[in-house]
Amino acid sequence: MVRWMRNRQPRYKGAVQLEVERPSASYIADMLPPPAKPHNPADAIPAKWLHSSTNKARHAINVVRWTTEGRRLLTGSYSGEFTLWNGMAFNFETIMQAHDVAIRAATYSHNEDWLISACNDGVIKYWQPNFNNVKAIQAHHDPIRGISFSPNDSKFVTASDDATLKIFDFAGGVEESTLTGHNWDAKSVDWHPTKGLLVSGSKDHQVKLWDPRTGRCLTTLHGHKNTLAKTLFEPCRGQLLATCGRDQIARVFDLRMMRDVCLLKGHDKEISTLTWHPIHVALLSTGGNDGSIYHYLLNEPNTPPNTTVSISPYDNVDPSNAPAQTIFPAHRVQHAHDAPVWSLDWHPLGHILASGSNDRATRFWTRPRPGDADCNNDKYHIGEAAAEAQGTYDRRGGRKTLREEEEQEMEDEADGLVDQKMPSRQPVLPGIPGLAMPGLGNDGTSVGGAQKNSLGVGNVPPPPPFSVPNGIPNIDPAEFAKLIAGGKLPPPPPPGMAGQGLPPPPPPPPPLPPNFDLSKLPPSLLPPNFQVPHGFPPPPPPLGGNAGGLPGIGNEQNGAGGSNVRKRAPLPSQHESLMEEQRKGKYRPVR
Repeated sequence: MVRWMRNRQPRYKGAVQLEVERPSASYIADMLPPPAKPHNPADAIPAKWLHSSTNKARHAINVVRWTTEGRRLLTGSYSGEFTLWNGMAFNFETIMQAHDVAIRAATYSHNEDWLISACNDGVIKYWQPNFNNVKAIQAHHDPIRGISFSPNDSKFVTASDDATLKIFDFAGGVEESTLTGHNWDAKSVDWHPTKGLLVSGSKDHQVKLWDPRTGRCLTTLHGHKNTLAKTLFEPCRGQLLATCGRDQIARVFDLRMMRDVCLLKGHDKEISTLTWHPIHVALLSTGGNDGSIYHYLLNEPNTPPNTTVSISPYDNVDPSNAPAQTIFPAHRVQHAHDAPVWSLDWHPLGHILASGSNDRATRFWTRPRPGDADCNNDKYHIGEAAAEAQGTYDRRGGRKTLREEEEQEMEDEADGLVDQKMPSRQPVLPGIPGLAMPGLGNDGTSVGGAQKNSLGVGNVPPPPPFSVPNGIPNIDPAEFAKLIAGGKLPPPPPPGMAGQGLPPPPPPPPPLPPNFDLSKLPPSLLPPNFQVPHGFPPPPPPLGGNAGGLPGIGNEQNGAGGSNVRKRAPLPSQHESLMEEQRKGKYRPVR
């Protein structure tokens, strides 16, 4: 694309002779866009499936429209939602509730400044490119099936199930005229790209051409034997008109002769929509009710074997009375969708075709690259059963891949949560195996919730406070305090003196297990300046922030009462745990 834009020149000077593409992957870099080859419409046939896009809440797609610059695709669904898809990666960008009911039609203005949409309630809404809703008008009381701008964007026309066409002034949003003449629902309408000419198709099997100035029907084109589904002027030259309907035939009319010149056959079911290529006049694409998409070349009849070849009226001596030429598809995508195709739209550059269907999927199609030989053998061309037999499609592959991805994500999430689990708390004193802590349950938590105590360790009762007794005979209080500070306690008083102002003696401690190591005791449980007996190892230094040396139990202040309560330590960081696992070589592949 960049090379062609750099080297292109006006048509009257002749095209730049670049290297011809050949069926090899090395020529992918030499591919040219459709505007570089205006006389080769066959090179623009979108035979390759690119991507399928679906909303989380899936609904039928009634309208697909590329934005004017071609960077995004706009879809309108049966639920009244607008969805924007990226035009290069085909991923979801944004969604919004545009209408309360199903969206039936939408189109951009020629100056790229406005978007108008219509719904089943007959309401038309004005949108700016940033999807700011400026105005809403009640145009009809029945569903609107078609909408189109005039060449100068000053007016637009609508077609409704009330069998009328209405022309509105865009600036004021007021109705200017009503065109009546159809005997049944009007299913489609289009404004000529350069002239003051309207075309409409109806359920009464008629195609009518209108003068928008006077509202008069200029002529009626007969030929279809069933309901019309789409009527569309050719956008480049404006000399041809394409129509399709439920009679399984699409017709191409020449406006200069006011007659049909081509019959497009090949569909086995009703034709629901069609679209012209924005660059090549001879390329026309149709979508059927069976989910198929066919591409026709108007200059190549592609007559199948054992079928009489027809001649174009342009090659006949009397073109006005010559029979129409029968043209068969140049390429068939028989299983493009699983339900009727409601809308088709080409990228402005002509290299990607977007389709919206009743199967709630939006699909993107493009021309095959040099060396692509398997695109015609995928499930969209030959069906799932045949593609599975050839090995180009696995019926359960999509479900299996999705299930594996979900299982892997669940495993990754479970592995990440393992790092956040708190270590199990054993109901024992640290460093003293087999010695249970009173007041703790089986899981190491305190019974009855957080308990207040000076040490902050479970329900262990605090030791009685030391006070200097004033009533002990023959002992000076100052000398008694020195004895306590030095770790030399006086002998207990005789049993008969327990009630003479002295506190009762504390209960004897439980016997120590054999080979007990005093160094394993937390320093806070030992009195100040405690002298370790001879032969015992020294105790460890005190630990800050942990009462009693128990892990995970702190002395934080409660914000409400300011008292000591038991709290858990902070959880480890999940990011640090993931980084540690990645350093071990885990969780590196990107899914």
